[in-house]
Amino acid sequence: MILSIIVAADENNAIGKDNDLLCHLPNDLKYFKRVTEGHTVIMGRKTFESLPKGALPNRRNIVITRDRDLKFDRCEMVSSLEEAIALCMHEDEVFVIGGGSVYSQALGLADRLYLTKIHHKFNGADVFLPSIDISEWSLAHHETYLADEKNQYAHSFEVYDKIKC
Repeated sequence: MILSIIVAADENNAIGKDNDLLCHLPNDLKYFKRVTEGHTVIMGRKTFESLPKGALPNRRNIVITRDRDLKFDRCEMVSSLEEAIALCMHEDEVFVIGGGSVYSQALGLADRLYLTKIHHKFNGADVFLPSIDISEWSLAHHETYLADEKNQYAHSFEVYDKIKC
């Protein structure tokens, strides 16, 4: 199984504000859907609660929460990232989709990183991606988009694979 992180971050590694995305980038939303559809997505409770329509369609949704009595429609509930990963051992690729504390736990375990770099610095962000030691990763793919009428900010899609020692 490939454990992947998928995240959009600004130039300060900010990823969220007030339990929401930093901005609305239609290109990134389409990219996220295309990459994760048909796969399992693992997320924390707050990330799940930020989804506008609940469980993401055409994906297996696993939510990490400390509240063992909590249940969300069309989701599997677990109490740790390790428990979530154990449920997915026979899958090809599994995606960690947030939030900040789940990314922190997953970073040392991840095999691949799908990073949307938003070429802007947002004020007031309250959730950040942990710093990434880029020397541990190899850039496998990169594409850049300028701001346009639908996407307010220039951005890049980058895919990194963990360097195996």
